[in-house]
Amino acid sequence: MIRATYTVETPCPIAEVAAMMAGEQSAGTFVRVEGETDELRARFGARVISTEQIGESATPSLRSAWAERRGLTGARGIYRVVIDYPEDNVGVNLPTLASVVAGNLYDLGEVTGLKLMDVAVTPEYRARYDLPAMGIAGTRASVGVQGRPMFGTIIKPNIGLSPEEIADLVERLCVAGADFIKDDEIAGTHPHAPVDARIRAVMDRVRRHRDRTGKLVMVAFNITDETDAMRRHADLLAEQDGTCAMVSLNWVGMAAVQTLRRHTPLAIHGHRNGYGGMGRHPLLGLGVRAYQLLYRLAGIDHMHVHGMGGKFSDLDEDVTDAARHCLEQMGPGDDRVMPIFSSGQWAGTLPHTLERIGSDDLMFLCGGGIMAHPGGPAAGLESLRHAHEAVREGLSLEAAAQTRPALAAALTTFGRKG
Repeated sequence: MIRATYTVETPCPIAEVAAMMAGEQSAGTFVRVEGETDELRARFGARVISTEQIGESATPSLRSAWAERRGLTGARGIYRVVIDYPEDNVGVNLPTLASVVAGNLYDLGEVTGLKLMDVAVTPEYRARYDLPAMGIAGTRASVGVQGRPMFGTIIKPNIGLSPEEIADLVERLCVAGADFIKDDEIAGTHPHAPVDARIRAVMDRVRRHRDRTGKLVMVAFNITDETDAMRRHADLLAEQDGTCAMVSLNWVGMAAVQTLRRHTPLAIHGHRNGYGGMGRHPLLGLGVRAYQLLYRLAGIDHMHVHGMGGKFSDLDEDVTDAARHCLEQMGPGDDRVMPIFSSGQWAGTLPHTLERIGSDDLMFLCGGGIMAHPGGPAAGLESLRHAHEAVREGLSLEAAAQTRPALAAALTTFGRKG
């Protein structure tokens, strides 16, 4: 069975609404139809596992013309609803899986709020989908980093630089000691900096750095595009000894990510930009666990989770839940994905992050926290490594900074956070 958990707001009896949800998304509709036998329902019908009231709202979160026509405008209950869907209703088809667990549920007149919070599958069912090509272990092995978080940054300015200017910046960051460097989500195949030209220019510098030092820095090139173009870009990137392709998940879709996964051995760096439109409202859209499950089944290697105390709207609890879900193994193989922290991060937010997540298996990206460090990018990266050393040694950042100038400068410049 595929188990979906929802938060539902409705003015109607929840048992009736949950049964309607299960029927709408499996073998039933609003009336019984010819051929809808008891045997068919028993095999293909979804089952309501539980309903539990968790709150109440005085007014509807979302308007429903259906409810308004019936005068249902008063207080309504908020419920947790759990429904099991037969695997046979889906087979191995990721877009269909998403349609089954969500589909038309958001449009039901009886609900004035609905959010798909979680989707859980059996290990055997998970094994029928693609695994990450690198995941956590492969990403660490590729970059040569063990025993600490991976530290990296974002190319800034994110747009407007020529391929050679981007290559100059990447070379500087490689020399500074970055483990990972990524394009911004709005960096596409611009007329002034086509992605193929960026790949060639940047990878020339990355290979030279590898030949000098033995370290192959992982650069995530944003190849977001239509599917055939992404495959072409991935092929060029692999030819140039690249290791990572970044994709804006929401704008190419699950099927395109699956196609790319099956086409290339590159790590797929999943950027979730746009997820706020799906996840910020407490009674509409997708919870982060449901969202991440779908893209993990597509075979991504990395997933953005935002950051603690950063510039975005996420509560620490939201970020923690997203990161821990990335680190949960769902199937018989190692299908964990690397959680990517970013947005307003610096050395001062690292200790709190490590405490909340309980693992070093994460990538910690800092823009200003590295690039705007008064000692330059090398000192910014050094401040992150010093912050990790402080956590490992059980020291406060202030105590550790007494003997670590780069960390001291970060604390002075960016202020104490976390």
